[in-house]
Order: sequence, then structure tokens, then C-alpha cells
Amino acid sequence: MNRIVLAQTDTIAGSIKHNADKIKNNILKAKENNADLIIFPELALMGYPFGDIFIRHESVVKRQLEALEEITALTQNITVLLGFAEPTNDSNKKPFYNSVAVIQNGKIINIVRKRLLPNYGEFNDYRYFEPSEEVSQIFELKGEKHGILVSEDSFNEKTFFKNNSIYKTDPIEELIKQKPDTLINCSCSPSRCGKEYLKNKLFSSIARKYKVNYIYVNQAGYADNLSFDGTSKIYDKNGNLTLRAKTFDEDFVIVDDLKGIVNELPTGMLEEIKINSFSLNYRNDLARTYKSIIFGIREYFKKNGFTKAVLGLSGGLDSSVCAVLLADALGSANVWGISMPSRITSSESKNDAKTLAQNLGINFLEVPLASTIDPMKEMLNSAFEEVKTDKFEKSTTIENLQARLRATILWSVSNEFRQMLPIATSDKSEAYIGYATVNGDMSGGFAPIADVTKTKLFALADYLNEHRYVKNAIPQAILEKPPGAELKINPKTGKTVCAEEENMPYEFLDEIIWFVENKGFGFDELINHTFYYEKKNLLSQEQKEEWINKFFWKSKCAVYKWHIMPPSVVVDMHSINSVEYRQPIISCIY
Repeated sequence: MNRIVLAQTDTIAGSIKHNADKIKNNILKAKENNADLIIFPELALMGYPFGDIFIRHESVVKRQLEALEEITALTQNITVLLGFAEPTNDSNKKPFYNSVAVIQNGKIINIVRKRLLPNYGEFNDYRYFEPSEEVSQIFELKGEKHGILVSEDSFNEKTFFKNNSIYKTDPIEELIKQKPDTLINCSCSPSRCGKEYLKNKLFSSIARKYKVNYIYVNQAGYADNLSFDGTSKIYDKNGNLTLRAKTFDEDFVIVDDLKGIVNELPTGMLEEIKINSFSLNYRNDLARTYKSIIFGIREYFKKNGFTKAVLGLSGGLDSSVCAVLLADALGSANVWGISMPSRITSSESKNDAKTLAQNLGINFLEVPLASTIDPMKEMLNSAFEEVKTDKFEKSTTIENLQARLRATILWSVSNEFRQMLPIATSDKSEAYIGYATVNGDMSGGFAPIADVTKTKLFALADYLNEHRYVKNAIPQAILEKPPGAELKINPKTGKTVCAEEENMPYEFLDEIIWFVENKGFGFDELINHTFYYEKKNLLSQEQKEEWINKFFWKSKCAVYKWHIMPPSVVVDMHSINSVEYRQPIISCIY
């Protein structure tokens, strides 16, 4: 048996020296350990995803090819599988192939080009790559035959996907005719809800069906809203999992006899997630969601040169969960929480924010807004008197002014202190209906929970309280109070207006979001759908129709906000994050 190394690396798009140095170090380390073969992820030399970098900047492509030559020179007595962007040099084709070079004894002996190019969700391969029409050729090493697949080339296996096939060709079916002993998949696959369950079932099925060993090597890291979990793995000819690399971390795995350590996954990550119906039971995806966001925060800060975070602590759910995630990702000493109460902020909220900060051990200070809001209101009222046009009957000016003043304070702190980044704390439910203020709570350099719905956020908060090393860091009072921004008083009750009063119950809203994202439901389908919320609460048809109407109207008005949301971490099966979903601002689906 060949001794194999799975090099689960973390890349930076376009940073050829960074990526090449990492590749060279891994090759030298593999040679020191007498490895016969080392396998890198898809596009490991260029870095992924890379957007338009290598189209606009030809020098990056040139450096990549120069680095490939340098790496090739290191391959005496070892075989290397290395993903790179290969120029087509043909004006009638797309500029590049997505390729894997087979390098051996100082020479590139074969180049395998990706055949199936995904053009859905976060993937945009057809913008850059030419699909190969050539069947991948196997290579032999010490009497063993290996066939190479590039990521998506494994995702059209006809038996597994049955009627859901989106490609005409199945590269595995064609490759298997050459009778390989092992299939090797070089991949860049980001983590999503339910994805590990799918990949495990698929790869095991392929190995078992064709009686071949199956090796999967995936990128680890974070890049522009996508968290790559790594989790490289090996299956034997019976479809049994024989090795699993680390999850949400780089790894260098030495493999003998295609067996090794099977590292544990975050709890629930390998369990099936319901994809046909909405559920408030998020248990199977909470550990992965936590790990994915933590990894994303840590990577984003490190790769962009930030070491500290500052956020507003309102005493509410969103900012509290963000504070926990930041403390765990960056260390408590590197997080500053600022309470910025106005005159209508409750004493309970101020105390909850302070208690949370103490429980987490993060830095805490209070900056009251009252002395700033009054002169701002006076100045604005003077200006408004000069504007000769119709005023809104129900103005939100003063509400948004408070949110924007808070963001101004956070940005000012960030500007004053080196390597500090302000955090946007709004969640996915708020983003969908625009219940977040531009240049207010959705303003920041990073938005940790922008792809987490409110009901899932409550479940995540409970998970954090139960599973972190410090239990119950989020005060119970925060979890029990109705969510709201405390920006205005309800004259009927004398209390601050909560979010569900202005919008609709979050259980109802999040179910709308789920069916819009996962089933493509429009108004008519939602009206005829029996909501989970209806099974527990009395709901008139008039109220139901009003809420659904409100959702579509508010989401139409919120699309421009989706486009200016700061970078985040995509965690759900589907998202409105611009890396995946590109709805025109001027559009109407209702």
C-alpha cells in the first residue's frame, strides 16, 4: 500500500506566495515521513474562492505558474496532486480550466481538468472555467491505480441522485471503466446545513457501488461569507469510513493502508436534517453552526489583520449571542462591549448587558446617549421645517437616529484603536424584512449572525449556555424577554415596543422564510399552507393574510439592505447572502 498524506490546507485567494509556501512545506514534511503521495484540495495554489482576481490581474496567474514550476522541482521521490487554475490559451474558450496537476519526480505527468462546473448557490464556475470534455486518465503508483475527480465531478452519480441529476455526464461512471483501485476527490466545499450528511452518504455509496476506495480532500478556512470545514475522509471498498480529518481546522494526515484516526464531528453534523418540512428543532445543527461561525470570525479577523472587536451590548438576544461568539473566537480580552442606553432603555436591559459582560470576562463600558440625542433632535427639527415636502405620518427618524448614533460610537472606537473592528449584530429574520437600521445595528465590518434566524438564535443561545466551558453566560432574563430594540414607547402600554408587535411572531416569520428559501413558496402557496404556528395558536385567516402580505411588502423594501450587509458566515441550506442569492434591488416577486 502507498503511504498517503491528506494536506487539508487553508488558502488566501490570489496570495500565491502564501499558498505556495504552505504547499512546499507540506511536501517537504511528507517526504520526511516517507510518503509516496500527497494530495491537496482543489485550486490550492490559486486559493478559493477568488472572484475576478485572476481575470483582471494577469500577474497573479503568471506568479501561479512560476510557483507551479518551483513546486514541481521539489517532487523527487514523491507524487503530488495539486489543484491550480490552468490557462486555456484559447480565445474561443473561457480563460481557465479548473485543474489538478499530477506531479512526479520533477515533472507534471498528467493534468486532470474539472468536467462538471456548478453554477448555483455560491458557485459561479462558468464565469471563469471551461468544462473539460476529456475523461480523466488514471495514474499508477506502486502498482495501484488512482482516478482523480475534481469536487463536483462526484456529484452526478446516477444511482444516488436518481431524477435529481443536473448534468448529462457522470465522470465517475466513465472513469470507473479504467478499473481504478482508488478514486481521489480534490475539493473546495463550504459547510452548509445538512451538507456533511449528504456527502457522507454519497461518498460511501460510490465506494460501495463500484468496489473502490474513495479519498476526499477538502479545503479548510474562511473566505467571503463561506466557512470551509475541511473534514477530509477515506472510505474503503465496502463504503465504510476508515479515516476522517479535523473539522474547521487545517490538518496534515499521514495514511497507511487507507486507514487512520476518525476524528469526531460537531454533535449532530452527521445526522439527517429535515429538508421537506419546517421544524423548530435545530438540535442537529447547533454545534456545527457554532463551530462554523467561530471559525469564520477567527479566520476573517486573522486574514484581514484585525485582532479586536467592539460591539454594542443592548441586553438583547442578538448582541448577547454575538458577544459570546466573539469572546470564544478571539478571546475575552480582545472584545469590547459598549452599553449605549437612551432615556427609554430599561434598567433591566442595562443590567443584563453588564451581567453578560462580566460572565464572559469581556471589556465593558457604558456611554449614555441622552445628552447627544436631544441636541440632535433639535437640530434636525430645525432642518425639517425648511424641507418643503410631505412628511411621513409615522416617522421612524428618532428611532433610527438612536441606532445610528450607536453605530457612530462603535466606528469611532474602531477608528481610534488599532486593529479593532465594529460588529453588526442583526440576524437573518430581521434582514429579511428590513427590521435593521442602515448605518445602525446592521453597520459593521462583520456580521456574525446574519444568516441565523431568530428562532434558531434562541436555540443557539440555549446551546451556548449549556455547552460552553462557562455555563449560563447569557442571563436567563435575556432569553425570556420579548425581542425588541427599545427605540420607542407604546403609548397604550407605556412600555417599549417589541419586535413582534411591529412585525409578526418570529415562529411564523421564520417558517415563511424557510418555505420561501427551500420550496420557493409565493403568496398563494403560503396562504394555503398550514403553519406550524397555527397548530399551537388561534389564528384567523385575516391575520394570517395580513402577516404574509406584510412579509412580502417588507422584504421587497429590504432588498437594498441585503446588498449592503457586511460579510458574514453562511450557515443555512439557503440564504439571502449575496454570495449565494442575487435578487435585483429593483424587482418584485409579489
